[in-house]
Amino acid sequence: MVRERHDLVIIGGGPAGLAAAAAAKEAGCGDLLLIERDRVLGGILNQCIHDGFGLHAFKEALSGPEYADRFIKRVRELDIPVMEKTIVLDLSKDKVLRVSREGEIKEIEAKAVVLAMGCRERTRGALSIPGHRPAGVYTAGTVQNLVNLENIMPGKHVVILGSGDIGLIMARRMTLEGAKVEAVFEVLPYSSGLQRNIRQCLDDYGIPLYLATTVIDIYGPNGRLEGVTVAEGDERRRPVKGTERFVPCDTLLLSVGLIPENELTREAEVLIDSVTQGADVDDSCMTKIPGIFACGNVLHVHDLVDFVSMEAARAGRNAALYAAGRLAGQNKEVAVKAGEGVRYVVPQRISRGEDVSLAFRVTTPSSGRVIEVRDGERVLKTKEETRLHPAEMVWVEMGKMDLEDISSLEVRVR
Repeated sequence: MVRERHDLVIIGGGPAGLAAAAAAKEAGCGDLLLIERDRVLGGILNQCIHDGFGLHAFKEALSGPEYADRFIKRVRELDIPVMEKTIVLDLSKDKVLRVSREGEIKEIEAKAVVLAMGCRERTRGALSIPGHRPAGVYTAGTVQNLVNLENIMPGKHVVILGSGDIGLIMARRMTLEGAKVEAVFEVLPYSSGLQRNIRQCLDDYGIPLYLATTVIDIYGPNGRLEGVTVAEGDERRRPVKGTERFVPCDTLLLSVGLIPENELTREAEVLIDSVTQGADVDDSCMTKIPGIFACGNVLHVHDLVDFVSMEAARAGRNAALYAAGRLAGQNKEVAVKAGEGVRYVVPQRISRGEDVSLAFRVTTPSSGRVIEVRDGERVLKTKEETRLHPAEMVWVEMGKMDLEDISSLEVRVR
C-alpha cells in the first residue's frame, strides 16, 4: 500500500478546516495537506445562501458561499495542497490515516492532525417519534440542500419540529418559495435558535412558534405525509393528555440538534467529553493524544461560523508549532469545570496559558447576570451579561495565565 508522509494533515474542508489550513501555513508549516470528502471546498456553507456570516470576522454581512470563498481564495493563494473527493476511512492514535480517493486506497502518516469534520443533524430515528414512515419527513439541512442547490421543493404545507437555526432559516426560505409554514413546534420552554433568527425568520413572516410542544405522531398511511399530531409537554417533556391536536401537512422538517462527527476521533482513541460529544482539548485545541487537534463543530457545536474560524485558526497555528517541535507548554495542567448555570466549557484543560479564551453555554435563559471565573474561592475574572441564552455561546478572554498560581478553574453564572 502506498504511504505518504506530511508534517500536518487537516481532515475537513469546511470553514474550520479552511481556517486551520491557512493559519498553519502562515505559521510556517510548509508541508501540509487538506483533505475534503466533497468535490468542492466550503462544507455546509455552500448551501447557506442567506446572509449574516462574517459580522465578527470581516465586519460585514456575507452569504455562506461568500464567506467560504474568502477562505478558499486564501488557501489557494497560500498554495496549500488539497485532496478533494477523498474519504478518510480510519485514523490511528499514531496519526496514520487510511484514505480512499477515486478507487485508490493509501496511507498517510502525519506528525500532527487537525480534526475539522463538522457535525451532522439528528434524525427522526434519534427522536423515536411513533407513527407511519411516509415520504415527506426531512432534516432541515436536507431541505436546505434540496431547495438552495438542487432547485427542488419538497412540499407546500410545512410543519417544523425544533427551533434550531437551520429550521428557522428554512421556515423563511420555504415561505419565500411559496410554501405555507403552518407552525414551528419546540419541546423546550424556550427557543433553541438565535434570537435574531426568531425575529427575522418567524416574527417578520407571521409564522407561529409554539413552545413546550412537540410532535407525538406522524400520519401518512398512503405513503405520503398527511399530517402530524402535536401535544403540549410537561416539565419532564411528557405529552399532556387533552392537549393533542392534528396539524395537516405534507412536509415535516426536523431541526432538533446537531451531533459532532466524531467517528474518526473515537477510532484514534481520543477522549470524548460526555456533554459536548466532542474531544476533550486543552487551550491549544490539542486532545489527550499528542499531535491530534480538534476545532469547529466537531469539537462543540457553535452558533456562529465566525467563531468556528477563530477557533480553527488557533488549532492550525498550534498544530504547525507541534509538527515543528515548537509547541511549548507549562509544567502544569489546570482543569476547567462547568459550575452553576453553565452546561459546558471548552477548553476542558489549560496547559499553555497563552492567550486563553473560554467558550461556554449556559443551562437556562436569564438576564442581568454576572459570569465568574474562579479558582476555588478566588475570583479571577468577572463579566457582566445583560442577557444569556443556551442557544448563544459566551466567550471570556482570560489572556496570558501563570498556571503555577492556579489549582483549577470554574466558570459559573450568578
